[in-house]
Amino acid sequence: MKIFAVISKSFYFSIIYFFIFCLHFSEWSQAIELADDIQVHGFLSQGYFLTSDNQLFGSSDSGGSLDFTEAGLNASWSPFADLRFGAQVLFRRAGPRHEHDIELDFGLLDYTILSTVDSRFGVRLGRVKNPYGFYSETRDVLFTRPTIILPQSIYADATRDLALSADGGLFYGEYRNDWGNLSLDLEAMIPRGDSLDTEIVTLGADFPGGTYSKLSYIGRFSYDLDDGKYRIAITAARLDTRYKSKFLPPDDFLPGKEIFKPLVVSMQYNQEKLSLTSEYAIRSSTTTGFGSELDDNSITGEGYYFQALYRFSDDFHAVGRYDVFYADRKDKNGKKFQANTGYPAYSQFAKDLTIGLRYYVNPSFLLAAEYHYINGTAWLLPLQEKPNPFDLEQYWHLFAFAASFRF
Repeated sequence: MKIFAVISKSFYFSIIYFFIFCLHFSEWSQAIELADDIQVHGFLSQGYFLTSDNQLFGSSDSGGSLDFTEAGLNASWSPFADLRFGAQVLFRRAGPRHEHDIELDFGLLDYTILSTVDSRFGVRLGRVKNPYGFYSETRDVLFTRPTIILPQSIYADATRDLALSADGGLFYGEYRNDWGNLSLDLEAMIPRGDSLDTEIVTLGADFPGGTYSKLSYIGRFSYDLDDGKYRIAITAARLDTRYKSKFLPPDDFLPGKEIFKPLVVSMQYNQEKLSLTSEYAIRSSTTTGFGSELDDNSITGEGYYFQALYRFSDDFHAVGRYDVFYADRKDKNGKKFQANTGYPAYSQFAKDLTIGLRYYVNPSFLLAAEYHYINGTAWLLPLQEKPNPFDLEQYWHLFAFAASFRF
C-alpha cells in the first residue's frame, strides 16, 4: 500500500510541475508542425472536487479528490486538399472505475466530396465523433465546454462511452447563404457499449456478463443565423445496446437488449458579452429480454437546462445554469418508484444550480472554478463505485476547480 501512496504522490507532484512548466511556456505554445501538412495538438486538465456529501470522481467528501485528469494528444495529416487523416488518444482518470483509462477517442479518414464557395459535402470513416447537441464532440477539452461539469441532463458522464464516439461512417453537409447556414450530420455506427459504465446504466450493477452494441444511428440538423448570433440544432438517435450473460439466473441476467432513443433540441443566442443557451432532451428507453423485471419495460426520461455566460473581458467569464433531469417524466418526484421498489424517491431526479468563473491566463492556459447546489441523485448514482441509493444524500454541495493547458 505504501508504494501506491508514493506513486500517487509522485503523480500529483508531476501534474503540479507540468502545469508550472506549461504556465511558463504557454505564451508561445502552438500546434506542433511536423511538416507542412502534419500538425500535432494536445491538452491536459487536472481537476479538484469537494462535496459536502456523496462522492464524485474519488473520495470528494473526505477532504476533496484530485482523482480527475484528462489528457489528449491528436495529430492530423492532409496529403491532399480534400483528404485528411486524424486521430486522438485520450488518457482519463475519473474515480475508482477509471483510474488509468487510455482510449482511442477518434481515428478517421475525412474526405471532402464536393466543396464550393457556399457549400461543402463529405464523409468520415473510422472511429468518428458523434454529432450530439452543442458540446458532445469536444466535451473532454475544458477550453471548449462552458463549465468543468457539463449539464448532466444532456451530457451524462454515466453514458459518456456511448455518446462520445463510435466506429462507423458519417456523412456531413454544409450550405451557406444570406439567410443562414445549414448543416446536416448523419451517422451509422457501432457505439462503444462494451464498458462497465454502460452495464451499470443498463442493469443497475456489475454482473458476470457484459454489454456490447449493435448497429445504431444518429443525426443532427443545425441552423445558424447572423454569423452564429442565433443557433439551433435538433439531434435524434437510436442506440442498440445488448447484454451477453455468463451464467444463468439467479447469478446473472439472461441475454437482453435496450433500445435508447434520445431527441435533443438545442438553442443558443450570442452577443459580444452575453451567451444564452438551452437544451431540452426527451429519452425513451425500451428493454427486452433479461428474464426479469427488466423484460419489456419502457420508460421515458426528460432533461433540460438554462444557461447564461457573461464575458467581463476576453479573459474573464462567469456562468450560471439551472439543470434538471428526470429519470421518468411520468414520475418526476419519484414517489411511484419509491412505492414500487422501496428505494429513495430522490434517486429518480436531480436539480442542479451552478455558478462558475473561468480565467484565461493566456490562449493556452485556463483556470476554472464552480459551485453546485444539487437536489437529487439521479445522474450521480451510476457514477458511484458500488451504486446504492441508500448511501446517498438528497441535498448536497459540490465545489470544483480545474486547470487546463493546450497547444
